[in-house]
Amino acid sequence: MKLSVLQTVCLTLVVIASACGIFSFVRGLLQMVSIVADGKPAPSRTKPVGRRLFMAIWKPLTHSAFKGRPWIKVAHWLVMVSFPLLFLTLVTGYGQVVNPYFTLPLLGSFAPWEWVVEAIAWLSLAGILWLIGVRTRAGKGREGEAAGKGRDGHTEPSRFLGSANSHARFVEAVILSVVLCVLALRVLEYALLSKTPGTAVSAWHFPFTFLLGKVAATASVGALENAIVVVSTAKIVISMLWMVVVGLAISMGVAWHRFLAFVNIYARRKLDGSKALGAASPMYVEGEPVTAQTIQNLAQLEDAQLGVGTLADMTWKDRLDIFSCTECGRCQEICPAWATGKPLSPKLFITALRDHAVASSSFVQAAAKMGASDTDSLIEGTKNFYRGSLMPHNGDVLGALRDSGITGPDGVAIEPAPLVGNVIAPETLWACTTCGACVDQCPADLEILDHILDLRRHQVTMQSAFPSDLNRPMRGLERQQNPYSLSAKKRLDWARELDFEVPVVGIDVPDAKSVDYLFWVGCAGAYDDRAKKTTQAVAQMLHHAGVSFAVLGNGETCTGDPARRAGNELLYQTLAAAAVDKLNEASPKRIVVTCAHCFNTIANEYPQLGASFEVIHHTELLTKLVEEGKLKPLLEQGPHKVTLHDACYLGRHNGIYNAPRELLGALPGFEVTEMPRNKDRAMCCGAGGAHAFMQDKIGVRMADARLSEAASTGADTVATACPFCSTMLASGRVNSGEAPQVTDVAILLRDAVLEKPKEVKPQEQPQEEDDWDDFFD
Repeated sequence: MKLSVLQTVCLTLVVIASACGIFSFVRGLLQMVSIVADGKPAPSRTKPVGRRLFMAIWKPLTHSAFKGRPWIKVAHWLVMVSFPLLFLTLVTGYGQVVNPYFTLPLLGSFAPWEWVVEAIAWLSLAGILWLIGVRTRAGKGREGEAAGKGRDGHTEPSRFLGSANSHARFVEAVILSVVLCVLALRVLEYALLSKTPGTAVSAWHFPFTFLLGKVAATASVGALENAIVVVSTAKIVISMLWMVVVGLAISMGVAWHRFLAFVNIYARRKLDGSKALGAASPMYVEGEPVTAQTIQNLAQLEDAQLGVGTLADMTWKDRLDIFSCTECGRCQEICPAWATGKPLSPKLFITALRDHAVASSSFVQAAAKMGASDTDSLIEGTKNFYRGSLMPHNGDVLGALRDSGITGPDGVAIEPAPLVGNVIAPETLWACTTCGACVDQCPADLEILDHILDLRRHQVTMQSAFPSDLNRPMRGLERQQNPYSLSAKKRLDWARELDFEVPVVGIDVPDAKSVDYLFWVGCAGAYDDRAKKTTQAVAQMLHHAGVSFAVLGNGETCTGDPARRAGNELLYQTLAAAAVDKLNEASPKRIVVTCAHCFNTIANEYPQLGASFEVIHHTELLTKLVEEGKLKPLLEQGPHKVTLHDACYLGRHNGIYNAPRELLGALPGFEVTEMPRNKDRAMCCGAGGAHAFMQDKIGVRMADARLSEAASTGADTVATACPFCSTMLASGRVNSGEAPQVTDVAILLRDAVLEKPKEVKPQEQPQEEDDWDDFFD
């Protein structure tokens, strides 16, 4: 078949565009693979293959990681499935440049397939238009938000703030253009076939385009043939332009995530489909997890690095994670630190690491070394690999070379750049409360908290660099095994005001086997005045219900949660090992705890040390006792309007949302109302990540923002289910009006079951050297 001039020109364009697109895409892919493969080993991230493959397919296919915004979820799903389903139309386009009548063998005229193609094309067109509209609407307030407006804990700034808007608009334009080309070709194909003698054409093969096809059929055969050639060429050139651009810009997460998300989900930390919440990832050295037993071996390892200090310390999974970010901003939108004016956006944290990895890649090193005889030629060689806005460090090639850690002819720095201080500001790193909202909301399963903790681990264990506020609690954990720096002899002070004896394991009972529950009181429950009231209430309820329990008393120590979340992994391992030994010695049937952090540590992290215990939160146990009729809340305390604050380490990290709500629902005289942000979207009180022992000095206090949100519901009481939440919120201030009282659900239940006891002033205690009263002095 002889080609026309138009076909010759179009075929030439297609060949050139395809060669450039494939070359650029493969080159970019190899560069990315090189960066990721240069990472350290990531144990247990590739097997079992079957289970991981299932998750890698099932998660994206069902979009189960998308939370909220159901219409955006549907729109994104339609756009996602359009890529594999409409790929064959791209293959068809190559044939149509040469022959406008070309169709794929067998499949090309298969009616069910044609129905799928047209349906998906129209639906994905609607989907991409919806997503374009969402981004446009969200971007209207960008200027004001950049100036700091709307970050008071009540309003939600645009989740796209800080994202590469030009990247997103480019990808959106490509998708829109390609889908329009697909539909246009279907219309033109119908019109051309309707004019071809001996060819029967009907709506059966063109179900959603035949009406437009009838309109197009008014054109001549030659015009229709030429139109098909031109539109097919346009579709191919646009697709190849996309491949050229993303190949050059491997940091374009909004484009690359459609490939990398599948791999990232495959290599996820948890195989049960849940997010990387609950237990923190172990700290590895030489591929082995650090435990109390292996700490002594660290001194024998030369140049052992703890945590992540530079790009070289990141595993291949860490690097894959940062490239998989799509910059959707869901994490940024829900982050309590960002919402209250702190210098932390989980999205910008990840993209900063990604951009640094690209700038410091091995390909930059290779470019720099090509024919370089002095620093000038070294820089020029690097420039040959990057142009314009794609240049690392905004054109600062020498800075990029320093970060890549290579040796130059004129002594370019060898040492790799530390991440904290160069890529991530210390204020950003320490603003995180480890609430887990970012991880919970991420549709690509990025393990953001793991990255933050690894950076903290290096800062604390290798650099001894951490906020000065943590000096006292860390010293208290080392000396007294509690962050309050108080004597173990005071751990049972809370029980002195009770009208019954609290049995102690090893004194009143030989072990915990003889009782129903071992009551793990926790450091806050033993030492904090407000938390001690919750401890008393739980003990009273268990006693009233006839549930036998015992405590460890002076033998109880900190679980290690504050140390671990602050990055002091070595101290955590020491504390955890001691606590596990004590629990193993006590041999409890079940453990009940009031602290969400203790619950998480014992239930989720001690199994990493080979110790598994049945742990129940006090709200779950009290709910069970109410359901069984052993606790009968009959005394009306109201009328009261109460709202529940969801503790991060009870809710997001462990999925316990209903138990405290069921307890509140059983209280006579209480009207329960929800805050705008509740359950998995609840805002942090500001205590997590060891922030209970740090002063919130930047922006709005999280506790103030959360308490103001509670007050806006009209509630006079904020119910809590964690001692740290109670303490933080009780110290909060509202924007205007009177602050609601803050009370644990156990106390509210106790007051509805028992006659409210008279307020007893705590006995005066002699002040110790490290008393909590001057904690921040």
